[in-house]
Amino acid sequence: MVNLLIASNIALWLCVVILGLIVFALVRQIGVLYERVAPAGALSVNKQLSVGDKAPVIDVSDINSNNTLDNSLNNTLNNTFSVGAPNNNKSQLLFFVAPDCPICSLLIPIVKSVAKAERHWVDLVFASDDDSSTLTQFIQSKQLSDYPFINSELVGTSYGVSKLPYAVLIDESGIIRSLGIVNSREHIESLFNAKEIGVASLQEYMQKNYA
Repeated sequence: MVNLLIASNIALWLCVVILGLIVFALVRQIGVLYERVAPAGALSVNKQLSVGDKAPVIDVSDINSNNTLDNSLNNTLNNTFSVGAPNNNKSQLLFFVAPDCPICSLLIPIVKSVAKAERHWVDLVFASDDDSSTLTQFIQSKQLSDYPFINSELVGTSYGVSKLPYAVLIDESGIIRSLGIVNSREHIESLFNAKEIGVASLQEYMQKNYA
């Protein structure tokens, strides 16, 4: 009887050890899997500007100037808007779109929703380079009249925008904190997350912490 009890205890401990090894192996596999399917941030393909650079400051006309006079960066005297200018109170999210960009149209409600949730620290600014009449119809159809909307080829080239939709997050000091091509809500939110944790992109964060 004693031998049987000893044998059962040994078998029990063997099972516990084996179970512990299995759990350890599963934890490692979950870590590998998490790294492979880590949240994808905005894709930064900008060869002209990098995170940490001072944002180009450009004074341009705001199509919606009559509707956005409460914005601190909007000059009500000449209807100009200062892109990238330092602001002691808020950051600035430049969202580059085009009327003929289907992904842009899908993301506009999302970026408006995200910006509304973060409105206490960031201003949403739309930017494009298109025919004025086409943009007027676009603004009306997408209900963008309450946001600054700039139409300037100079802004797009100065910020190195080559593909749409594209977003640039500029902090209150006029420094670029994140930027890249955005194709989903996850990409848009990753711009804010990258600023919060102080990295250029979530990909950089994952490489540093999970490589």
